[in-house]
Amino acid sequence: MFDSIRIIAGLSVLLLFPGPVPVSATVNADRTFIEVRGLVKDAGSGKPVAFASVSVEGTTIGTVTNTDGEFTLKIPPDINAGRFGVSHVGYRNVSFPLGEYIEGLQELFIEPLTVLLPEVVIKPTDARSIVASAFSRVHDNYPGSPLNLTGFYRETIKQRREFISITEAVVEIYQAPYSDERDEDRFRIVQGRKSGDVRKADTLLVKLQGGPHVMMLLDLVKNQELLVSSETMGFYIFDLLDMVTIDEVPNYVIGFRPRVALNYPLYYGKLYITTEGHAITNAEFSLDLSDREKAGQSFILKKPSRLRFTPTGTSYLVSYKELDGKYHINYIRYELEFFADWKRRLFRTGYTIMSEMAITKRTGENVTRFTYREAFRPDSVLSDQVPVYFEDEFWGEYNYIEPDQSINAAINKLNRVMVR
Repeated sequence: MFDSIRIIAGLSVLLLFPGPVPVSATVNADRTFIEVRGLVKDAGSGKPVAFASVSVEGTTIGTVTNTDGEFTLKIPPDINAGRFGVSHVGYRNVSFPLGEYIEGLQELFIEPLTVLLPEVVIKPTDARSIVASAFSRVHDNYPGSPLNLTGFYRETIKQRREFISITEAVVEIYQAPYSDERDEDRFRIVQGRKSGDVRKADTLLVKLQGGPHVMMLLDLVKNQELLVSSETMGFYIFDLLDMVTIDEVPNYVIGFRPRVALNYPLYYGKLYITTEGHAITNAEFSLDLSDREKAGQSFILKKPSRLRFTPTGTSYLVSYKELDGKYHINYIRYELEFFADWKRRLFRTGYTIMSEMAITKRTGENVTRFTYREAFRPDSVLSDQVPVYFEDEFWGEYNYIEPDQSINAAINKLNRVMVR
C-alpha cells in the first residue's frame, strides 16, 4: 500500500515504507560506434558550461552537457560526418573536427557573444505583445507533422544530501504534431537501469510517477495552459530584460511574474524569443512559493494525514533547437525541493527530485505511433520497470547524458556494494 502526492505537470511522488530491492540485469549487445568525449568551458572564466547543446553537423544526432560541462557523443559508423558543434545561450556557436576529439576527454572552449543591435525604442507594452505573437505563431515555427524521437531520460531522488534512487532510460517517443491538439505524445522504453537505493531511506522511499511523460508535458509551446497562454496572459506582468544570442540568432529575454493572486500559485521566470519570427527557443521558470501552504496544496492529490509536505524550491528548464526552419524540443529539466515531516516528530527530512531528458535523435520518415499496449503509461513508475544494473558500457551505441560528479560517486558506491 502507498499514498501519493501529486506534483505539478503530472509528476507524482509516491511515498512508501522501505522494502527490499530486487536485483536483475539485461544488457544489449554493443555495436561499433565512434565516441567523442569533451568538457565544455567558458573561454573567459574557464568554468564548465552546463546544459550546452552538442550535435553532429548535418545530422539530428546530439546530446547535452551535464552540470559539470561534460558530454559523451556516440556516432554510428554509417554516418559520414566530419564535424560537431557546441551551442549555448549567450555564446558563439563553435564547430570542431571529429577526428581531433575521439581519443580521451578533451577540453572545448566557447566564447560569450554580445548582441549588438540598432537602437530601438522599447514601449512598455512591447514585451507582452512579443509573447502574444510567439504563442500565436506556434504553427509557423514548430513541426506540423508527427516525428519519432529518441531520448535519454534520467530521474534522481536525494534524501538530504544522499542519493536514494537513480533511474535512467533510453526512450522512443512518438511526438504528435503541434498543429493537432487531438493527437498525443506516446513513449516506449528501449532500455533502462536503476540504482535501487544508493543509500537506505530512513523514513520514506520516494518514487516518481509518469517519468518521460512529465518531461513532454513541460513542452510549454505545445501545452500552453501550463504557463502562459492567451487565457492566462492577464495574470502576468512582462518585462523586456535583455537580448542574447542562441545559435547565432538574436533573442529577446522577457521576464514574467504574477500580477494577481489566485487560489493556486502562478510562475515567474524568463522566456527567450527570437527577434525575427518570434519563436520561443528557451524557457527558465519556477513556481511562486511565496505562499507555501497554497503551493503545497497545488502539489498534493492525497497524502497520509500525519504527513506535512512543504515545497521549498522548484526550477524548470526547457530548450528548443532549430532544424530546417522549425524549432524542435531539445532538452527539459525539472527540479523540486521539499520537506516531509510527520506530526509529533521533532525532525523533518529534506528531499530533492530531479528529472531531465535530452532528445538525441529525431526523424520524420516512416513515423510509427506506438500502440497503447506497448506504450509507457502516464501512471507508471519507471523505477519499477527497469533492472538494477550500472556499468560504463551499458548503453552501447545509444547517446546519453554524462552523470554529474555527485551521481557518479553514488553509482560507484553502489557498484562497490554489489561487488561484495
